[in-house]
Amino acid sequence: MKSITPAADALPTVEESWARVDAWLAEHAPLSRARLRPPAVPDEIAAAERRLGVRFPPDLVASLRCHDGVELDAGAPVFVLNGPFAGVEDIVHNALFLRSVGEDVANEYGNGDGDEDELDAYWRDEWLLITHGVAWDAQDGLFLTCRAGDDYGRVGHYFNEDAPSFTGWTSLAAVLSAFADALERRLPVDGRVPLAADGALVWEEATPAVKARPTSLLELAARTPEPGPEPARGRWEPPVSGGYVTIVVPSPAPELRQPDLVFAEGVGAEELLLRAGVVRRETVRERTHAEAERSAAGLWAAARPLVRAGRRGAWGFLMQSAGAEQLTRPEVLRRLARDTRVVALTKHGPEVRVTVYDHGRPLAGGAQDRLVSSPREDYARLPDGTTAQSLGVDPWPGSSAAYTDLLAELLSGLGVDFDLDRALDEPLLSGLVLPVLADMPEWSCRPSSEVRQFDLGALVERTPEPELRTAMAAQLRRLAAETGLDAFPEVTRTLADIDRGESPELIEDQPLDLRMRSLAAEAAAARPALEPSWRRGRDVPELPVTREDLHAWQLRSDAADALRRFLLLPVPIAAATILHRRLSDDWRGELAQDLRSRRPAPEH
Repeated sequence: MKSITPAADALPTVEESWARVDAWLAEHAPLSRARLRPPAVPDEIAAAERRLGVRFPPDLVASLRCHDGVELDAGAPVFVLNGPFAGVEDIVHNALFLRSVGEDVANEYGNGDGDEDELDAYWRDEWLLITHGVAWDAQDGLFLTCRAGDDYGRVGHYFNEDAPSFTGWTSLAAVLSAFADALERRLPVDGRVPLAADGALVWEEATPAVKARPTSLLELAARTPEPGPEPARGRWEPPVSGGYVTIVVPSPAPELRQPDLVFAEGVGAEELLLRAGVVRRETVRERTHAEAERSAAGLWAAARPLVRAGRRGAWGFLMQSAGAEQLTRPEVLRRLARDTRVVALTKHGPEVRVTVYDHGRPLAGGAQDRLVSSPREDYARLPDGTTAQSLGVDPWPGSSAAYTDLLAELLSGLGVDFDLDRALDEPLLSGLVLPVLADMPEWSCRPSSEVRQFDLGALVERTPEPELRTAMAAQLRRLAAETGLDAFPEVTRTLADIDRGESPELIEDQPLDLRMRSLAAEAAAARPALEPSWRRGRDVPELPVTREDLHAWQLRSDAADALRRFLLLPVPIAAATILHRRLSDDWRGELAQDLRSRRPAPEH
């Protein structure tokens, strides 16, 4: 919701709106109230108008006579993501800066003359940036136009990486009225609601609606038959009588068949499929590479990868036929190399890599990896300076040759009697992968001192670990209820164990792990169905999912990740993710309640 004010002819005055804002801040956010500057004097405003060569709209003059902006310090009152209001000096400084920048890019937007669309410019001399934006600088914010005409005094939004646009607010009076209404009635502006926290004004995302029963593509896939073989095409014969024209079409370039490969010492095909993440036994059967590609492209697969496995002598091998890359992932390579040695050969665009894992760890910390990178060769510069692309050719012939050479070296070094063309064309045991959970990024496993403008570091420092753990467990339960994660029995059992003071384990391929992986797979399956048609593959089927379905699955997956972090990481680190992912805009009050209820009663 952009504007929450009455009709323009019923707007309160600027002075009335500021009085309401002042009163609310004084009662609920005194730190923010103290950051408001005193009124600007008329001479300062007049001098600014002369320096900029514009006449300030009356609403701006009235606002500056109430407060000459704010002190840019902790707790400064901000208007949603538009930032704090600017004072006279800030307005002049930002206008002069943006004018100087605008001179360099004017030709990209227009010549700045006369009757053209007012927004057809990077920055106009008649615009005044009246808020400091998210970063409290001239990168973005609200602006007023001082250009004579119907738009005089109108409010726009400026962002230096996008074209400027007018907002739904017709004047600064409308902006300030919306500000006052939001504070007094806790109404959303641009999807955020105002709250007071530790004496300061903060804006939280309004609690979103979450679809209770989102469409499950994995359930739909389970009821969908796997695509059958393509019907054989008969040979074309020319007509017996009558004339015909022979059209010669250039033969396309031969298909490059260089899939990702992993060789595992002493491991059979069925075990390799299990380690790769194949958990639904009903999807396991023999398939050729072409059959696997066709099956993985339809609804039956629900965007899950499909892998094929076989064995040659002492070495098992695994190849990926379709779907998001799996055999380059450290999480997968660790599983494949459990109690053995694996060698992976992967090709992605210009890069070909050989990776060795031994007993679940990269050999020598990855120092033994071999990487070959080649330039792209399907683009050529023509004599006139333009660039043309060759179609039907291999864009990376260097990496294709490197793949062939490295595969030959591997086979001779490992002593594997492996023929790639044979492995692609013969039926091999194969199945759909339920992708294993991704490693948590290292940066996300560090302590955080602040989350959502909340001093998490201070909370951790003053709260004993048992109390903090109990409070975060309560926050987890709230998050599970908000997102619908508590609809799954594996989750509710785990939360109940935590409530009893137990420390449940998250074990690979056990029910809780499989549930978390399924939730991530649901989100991954829904995402491509909502891509614009020009970004989707030609053969991608239409799927019965909406943006609300994707949103619900992603929220459940994110909440499951918060639970995973609670089980695996120290509580102070997990707390940052839990609080960051809470959906309620009143999460601060609920956290205070959870902390109070977990404190022991005082002794008498």
